[in-house]
Amino acid sequence: MLRHAIRTTLCGFAIAASLQAVAETERHSSEAGPVTVKEIASGLENAWALAFLPDGKRMLVTERPGRLRVIGLDGSLSEPLAGVPEVFARSQGGLLDVRLSPDFDKDRLVYLTYAEAGEQGKAGTAVGRGRLSDDDTRLENFEVIFRQLPKLSTGVHFGSRLVFDGKGHLFVALGENNQRPTSQDLDKHQGKVVRIGLDGSVPEDNPFAGQDGVRPEIWSYGHRNQQGAALNPWSGVLWTHEHGPRGGDEVNIPQAGKNYGWPLATHGINYSMLPIPEAEGETVEGTEPPHHVWKKSPGVSGMAFYDAERFPGWQHSLFIGALVDQSLIRLQLDGDRVVGEERLLKELGARIRDVRVGPDGYLYVVTDAGNGKLLQVGLDTQ
Repeated sequence: MLRHAIRTTLCGFAIAASLQAVAETERHSSEAGPVTVKEIASGLENAWALAFLPDGKRMLVTERPGRLRVIGLDGSLSEPLAGVPEVFARSQGGLLDVRLSPDFDKDRLVYLTYAEAGEQGKAGTAVGRGRLSDDDTRLENFEVIFRQLPKLSTGVHFGSRLVFDGKGHLFVALGENNQRPTSQDLDKHQGKVVRIGLDGSVPEDNPFAGQDGVRPEIWSYGHRNQQGAALNPWSGVLWTHEHGPRGGDEVNIPQAGKNYGWPLATHGINYSMLPIPEAEGETVEGTEPPHHVWKKSPGVSGMAFYDAERFPGWQHSLFIGALVDQSLIRLQLDGDRVVGEERLLKELGARIRDVRVGPDGYLYVVTDAGNGKLLQVGLDTQ
């Protein structure tokens, strides 16, 4: 009798555990098959970016108010790491992107972008790096290697994303601080992609290096508010995307020294429904057209090319988070051409801030909310 009771109880526990495991994974329809969504962690305040640690089981996650945490795939959530710089945590400002050094196994350096306060209530984007301590609890010897100058933001349009090019350079995609004309001013960093050395130095072959009255870090200009950037794994070339105003979100492939138009060329209008004062049309001579454009802004943020082997149905896709549309956008690519688009995870009703491909081939996204989440996203291939 007792043995039977124990067996019955254990079976009950097993069934309950099985039901719990099933409940943890949601499924949603898509063109490539059912999409699986599993919650890894919650309680994140305006999560902004993530970067996997080398063990493939943990990642660094930023929260915009200024916290950097280690989160495990098992759901473990660390206390905020010490040594993170003070941030301008106002409106859209705060702690933003995070990337590991290309030589992390040797130097353990973590790179961050964040909004940094200046004078008279203004702020700008800064890039810094610090060594992750051996016990993963703090950043040591944090140093700023780049500052967006002048500081012009009162709380919006900081960008920003970091991309290493694999050749000793670091791209930084920046916003224009909601100061439209500055995107065309080469004596300012606003609305630019900048290219620097891993220590913040200026590469000699930058397109404007050595020119008077020009910021030598500039790679391309005429951008609005760039919140997505990634290196195309098949071409080795930088891609970025940026928020348009009311309409006109763009994907660009920034080339050295080129002008991408804002605010002279745009597919959008002001939030007031009036035209952009400086705009001359959707295309303007001397500027580069967007590689891909949305007439209705999804509110793009975060970018990841899918080149993993785990889900063949996603091969040659570009994934982009959408804040306004509250979805995960999948662009199907043929070479560089966009040949298809679908919106995933709209059922979640979540503002997706960042997306990265994990070493296990799953996608990992963070949601922008007071109770933000880290989600694992895959395809049901069974």
